[in-house]
Amino acid sequence: MPHTSRRLRAALLATASVTLVAATLPAPEALGIGDRLFPRLGNPGYDVLAYDISLTYDGTNTHPLDAVTRIDARTTAPLERINLDFAHGTVHSVDVDGRAAEFATADEDLVIRPPGRLPAGAPVHITVRHTSDPSGDPARGGWVPTADGLAMANQADAAHRVFPGNDHPADKAYFTFRVTAPKDLTVVAGGLPAGRRRNGATTTWTYRTAHPMATELAQVSIGRSAVLHRTGPHGLPLRDVVPAADRETLEPWLDRTPGQLAWMEEQVGPYPFETYGLLVADTDTGFELETQTLSLFEKSLFTEFGFPAWYIESVMVHELAHQWFGNSVSPRVWSDLWLNEGHATWYEARYAEDHAGKQLEQRMREAYTRSDTWRAAGGPPAGPDVPSPDHKIDLFRPVVYDGSALVLYALRQEIGAAAFDRLERTWVRAHRDRSATTADFTRLAARIAGRDLTAFFDGWLHGTKTPPMPGHPDWRSAEPHTAGGPRRPAPKPE
Repeated sequence: MPHTSRRLRAALLATASVTLVAATLPAPEALGIGDRLFPRLGNPGYDVLAYDISLTYDGTNTHPLDAVTRIDARTTAPLERINLDFAHGTVHSVDVDGRAAEFATADEDLVIRPPGRLPAGAPVHITVRHTSDPSGDPARGGWVPTADGLAMANQADAAHRVFPGNDHPADKAYFTFRVTAPKDLTVVAGGLPAGRRRNGATTTWTYRTAHPMATELAQVSIGRSAVLHRTGPHGLPLRDVVPAADRETLEPWLDRTPGQLAWMEEQVGPYPFETYGLLVADTDTGFELETQTLSLFEKSLFTEFGFPAWYIESVMVHELAHQWFGNSVSPRVWSDLWLNEGHATWYEARYAEDHAGKQLEQRMREAYTRSDTWRAAGGPPAGPDVPSPDHKIDLFRPVVYDGSALVLYALRQEIGAAAFDRLERTWVRAHRDRSATTADFTRLAARIAGRDLTAFFDGWLHGTKTPPMPGHPDWRSAEPHTAGGPRRPAPKPE
């Protein structure tokens, strides 16, 4: 080969086959941070500080989006290679600190060799030019097609089907989204608007988050949407994104959000983010999702199933409660999921009791009856069974919903309502904008209760059998039998 510049050589390698690129690297391999449930998720050796993600959508869901992902990070160990989680897209080129870098793929990792070895504690800027492919099975997560465009559903391990990154909630970062779409479409993303620029037949929309976010909570909506604005407690800006044709039908539901926010603030303290709202999408996912500042809901929840109003409102509160529990305070590992879903289910049930007379104690007694069955089918709350590789949403089982809310009910019975309320408020304040663990929660609970709770938590969080319920020695759990359950439970009869 004639002499070429380093940048040109890297560009030529990048456009060659993966086999040719891999030959220039010593055995690239997929890494992970050792999460028990998702061992290949996340990557060691660096901390992402910020993502800047540019996407170009041509108005169809059959073509990959052109994309550029820029990552500002800091190394936490010396690195000769940088692994990013990425799948379901084509990488065209990679720059590290402005210099072309060699790269290869291994499993669902993009493996990058910087031009030079990176020392620990060094800032690093990575630019990946790639595609982001909305085709494929939406059940695997990532891009979700809607009737008029796209939305995202990245939980638990699917953000890397949209953009390269460190796809684990232990590494939260700030996000900027720059999305170019045909001018007749509306784009909304997590965070607040930071500019809009018209360029002939297209418009580029920019949004930024004011707080760090886990990759699984990223949201971008593209479609023929109406954006509805209102004001929440303390002047909080609220915005809802709905199919334009359905704005009048959905408005009575959306108008409930300010009151729900006020109720949640009475329980746990100030709302932790810069905005909130609902993204109501004409799509079929089978679940709702707490994407940060813009929770994803199926339109059919509000328009088709005939659910009673109290149930729909309680689902709205479930996703709202996640903004504190799961979003502001994120799980350090995925086995901490019970802290997300248990709390969201707890406040969902509390809201139904306060506003619709649905007795919390009765719901918890029914959960206790089923608890041993749920543990047998899916593991204990803080030690859930590993989900099947081809259906990872199986992680979201009844034991992490009502089964984990039952743990919180038992804890309140054990330490008293006043101490429990103080624990809840302290938890979201002390760990705001961070990731935290089950051990962090149990230590805080013991400190606030003023006594050792090790035996209590060992049984309730890790036991294969449900311990006796404090204050209710007569409660019994039925013999285990095979049981599953939808992510969105059916409402109880009136």
